[in-house]
Amino acid sequence: MWIRIIVGALIGAGVGALLGASNSCADGACPLTANPWRGALWGSALGLAFALSLGRD
Repeated sequence: MWIRIIVGALIGAGVGALLGASNSCADGACPLTANPWRGALWGSALGLAFALSLGRD
């Protein structure tokens, strides 16, 4: 169970950082794509939520 949570958060952080690196939101109003650090933070939160929604093994 812990591995799924950690992997989900890490994959989400990676995807969020890649989206944040695209600089598609210059004013900083969109939290996922404002910059790589905020993208990684929000992406890890979304990855964690997804990992927890999968249910128990």
